[in-house]
Amino acid sequence: MVSIGLLKRMKERCLAGNVALGLNVLALVLVFISFFSASWIVSDERMTGAKLERFGLWTHCFRSLPDPYDPTEQRFFVGCHWVFDPFTRGYNEIKGFLLPPFIVATQILYTTTFLGTLASAIGSSMFFLCCTPEKKSFNQITQALGVTLIVSGVCAAMSVLIFALFANRPGWMPGHDNNFFGWTFGVAIASFFALLGSGAFYLVETNTQLKKRKYLKESQTKFDIEFTE
Repeated sequence: MVSIGLLKRMKERCLAGNVALGLNVLALVLVFISFFSASWIVSDERMTGAKLERFGLWTHCFRSLPDPYDPTEQRFFVGCHWVFDPFTRGYNEIKGFLLPPFIVATQILYTTTFLGTLASAIGSSMFFLCCTPEKKSFNQITQALGVTLIVSGVCAAMSVLIFALFANRPGWMPGHDNNFFGWTFGVAIASFFALLGSGAFYLVETNTQLKKRKYLKESQTKFDIEFTE
């Protein structure tokens, strides 16, 4: 006979699911910070002649950046600007300098990460609020969450790797010797660990619940056979 304790355990999430949920919340916070903050690269604040202040995926802040396409160096860009700033004269003309292929690749990959994390946040809300293991859709949701988060984590890892390899090399942003990876870049690194961890634990939760259902089904079948005999 199927015990009441087993049925009760069937209605509860495993530890893996709770860990996955916590890591997903952490990943959501980290991805939001990385996506919107402008400190992927920062300049040494002690350098008075630095041209760059800080550089993010979508916002760039300069102390005094000369127009790289102006041979007379009579035009400078100061302050923080959105990458698609329509109001600053000449800013659109240097977009090719500000957005080389490796920055565009980083933006695309981390945007994919951002969208995947948002989608997983919706799924995790369902997982936490209204989906219990005895429902048929539970395993489908946890499996989808696991795959989505792992794909998002891989995209985040690729974007961080591309940025690390190419962003702080000589020949691009002025003052290379005084520029270094900022705290936002560190947050982006942490984000892909949180995403991959959350995705892995969701898949562990899926596998555990499938085993529990299989064991319950076998127990019920065994009880039915014994009862008929």
